[in-house]
Amino acid sequence: MYSEKELADQFLKDRSEEAFRVLYRMKTPGLFRLALQLCRQDQYLAEEAIQEMWIIGVRKLNDFQWRSNLQTWLTGILINVVKGQQRKNIRQQDNLEESLQGQDNVVLPEVFTSYDLREAISRLPDGYQQIIILHDIEGYTHKEIGEMLNINDGTSKSQLFNARKAVRTYLSEKHTKQN
Repeated sequence: MYSEKELADQFLKDRSEEAFRVLYRMKTPGLFRLALQLCRQDQYLAEEAIQEMWIIGVRKLNDFQWRSNLQTWLTGILINVVKGQQRKNIRQQDNLEESLQGQDNVVLPEVFTSYDLREAISRLPDGYQQIIILHDIEGYTHKEIGEMLNINDGTSKSQLFNARKAVRTYLSEKHTKQN
C-alpha cells in the first residue's frame, strides 16, 4: 500500500489514472459526508462541490507542500468551494426574487425560503421550468435561450412571463394556506 504522498507523486509524475483513483477512493467518502453537511443535505450540491474540489485539487496538487495532510488540504478547498456555491446561490435567489416582482394582482409573501422557491419552480411545466432557470438563474438572454431550445425570442419571453406568474401564484397560495 502506498502513502498518499507517494500516490500524489506518482500521479504528478505520469498522470497515473490508477494513482488518482486510489487517492479518490481514499479521500472522497469522508469529504462527501462533510460536503453533505455543509450543503444542508443537498446531495446534488454536495456532489458538485466534491467534483469542483477535485478539479481545483488536481490543478494545484503540484503546489501542495505537505505541511498538513492531504485530507486537511482538500477539506480547505472543499470549504471554499461550498462558500462560493452559497454566494452564487444567494445572488441567483436575489436575482430571481427581483424578477418575480410582477405587475399582476398576486401578492408575493414578504418572506419565503429558497426551498419554497425551488419547490415552486419544480412544479412548473418543463418548458416554463427551463426558461426561468436559463433566464433568471443562469442569466441567458432570450435570444440565447431561443437558440438553445430552438424557439423564438418571443416564445421565450412569454414562457418566462407565465413561469414567473405561476411561481408567484404558488408562493402566494402557499403563504395564504400557512396563515
